[in-house]
Amino acid sequence: MSSNVDNGAELHERRVTRDKCEKKPNILYVFADQWRRQAVGFRNEDPVITPNIDAFAAESLVFDHAVSCTPICSPHRAALMTGTYPQTNGVYTNCKLGADVALREDAIGIGDVLKREGYRTGYIGKWHLDLPEQNVSEQPISGARDWDAYTPPGPKRHGFDEWYSYGTYDEHLTPHYWRDTPEMIQADQWSVEHETDRAIEFLRQRSGQEEPFALFVSWNPPHSPFDLVPDRYKRLYDHIPLRWRPNVKADGLAAHTGEPFADGMDNLERYMRDYCAAVTGIDEQFGRLMQSLQELGMEQNTLVVLSSDHGELMGSHGLMAKHSWHEESIGIPCVMRWPGRIGAGHTSLLFNSVDIMPTLLGLAGLDVPQTVEGSDYSPAVLGLEPVSDEPAFISAFPGRKDVIEQFAAQGLDNKRFGWRGVRTRRYTYVVHRGYSAVDPSFCLRLLYDLEQDPYQLNPLTLQRASQHPVAHELEEKLRGWLSSVNDLFEL
Repeated sequence: MSSNVDNGAELHERRVTRDKCEKKPNILYVFADQWRRQAVGFRNEDPVITPNIDAFAAESLVFDHAVSCTPICSPHRAALMTGTYPQTNGVYTNCKLGADVALREDAIGIGDVLKREGYRTGYIGKWHLDLPEQNVSEQPISGARDWDAYTPPGPKRHGFDEWYSYGTYDEHLTPHYWRDTPEMIQADQWSVEHETDRAIEFLRQRSGQEEPFALFVSWNPPHSPFDLVPDRYKRLYDHIPLRWRPNVKADGLAAHTGEPFADGMDNLERYMRDYCAAVTGIDEQFGRLMQSLQELGMEQNTLVVLSSDHGELMGSHGLMAKHSWHEESIGIPCVMRWPGRIGAGHTSLLFNSVDIMPTLLGLAGLDVPQTVEGSDYSPAVLGLEPVSDEPAFISAFPGRKDVIEQFAAQGLDNKRFGWRGVRTRRYTYVVHRGYSAVDPSFCLRLLYDLEQDPYQLNPLTLQRASQHPVAHELEEKLRGWLSSVNDLFEL
């Protein structure tokens, strides 16, 4: 990544002055669910076919160290929207049945800021930041069931004007949505393709308008169930040899929080082929979006970001899904393009969920709300400042309904357990206090050297951080962060 370090302050001042005069950029933020950093063709790791994403990456800035601060759906989304950690915004686990978890109406979100600053805002796809309606009504008139919710117009939409969305619903081939009434809109089309159709429609409506737009498109696949992907993508992977990461174990597959999966190599191969098929489907639909931007003459003044909310373990360490501190879980793709403003290449910047909102606002020349806990890295992204070496803080919490009840029955706060960690370019340090109330005294310290052990096969296990100088240094950083976000987790 190129930068002008010697005269960075002067260039930054010029940028601020210029941004006040120039037209604000359009923003197109596209993110998939459970899409790991390794699952893009240009990285040559997972055996995925992604020609459109590869071409986009070649003319964009690729973040090699983008991470999800809390690698499950709702917590990342809340951090993305508000620039705050789950300890602050309250979304520490998924918005689900039996848990009073939702993004607060008074939280300041990126949509709120962009709308106030004159943007036409839109949101398409999975939201998963509202309280499931069946937490308050057995038969919601919207038809929402289980974890799903219709979010009506108003403060819970956090500034998004145009709305074509749902809470969370994993029937990818027969999705449904709501606009501005509780009347459910059902679609007989793969959700990614259907949402891309709606996004292209939004872009066409904005063509020729003076008012800048900000459109967020949230695709659910490659989130499980992995098999719910059109056959035309599956056929591409029928006979492709699969490459497996050295840390993959097919026997005894389970989620990091204990839920079992059908195991064995036959099942794992089926999961992986379908997962890759979904990523190729995403690639095709992303290509359609980029082509539409070009055809509509919007390409030059549109900041495009392609990312995810967390990864997928896919058998690494014998685990499936997410919620762990491993690279396959926290590592997310993040590729950013703004022609003529953001240089192409790779950056080693540690880019966390909470940094997305302030950085996007900074790139648009807008003030960042004081409530934000992440960093505005727009000067580094624009090549006006050197890349920061600040670490990324990561965390996870016990969130299953039965486990929450177990902690409560013992007079314990479940949010003081789980794990907390710090990720630098070279190391991951984790303090794990478990997801179970059975043994509240459990505590495990792990230090990974990602240069020497990139697949995290040989962590250094410690009883005390003082046993290793790097662990000691990182635990002190972790302690300072916990204090700053009022986290009562005990180190």
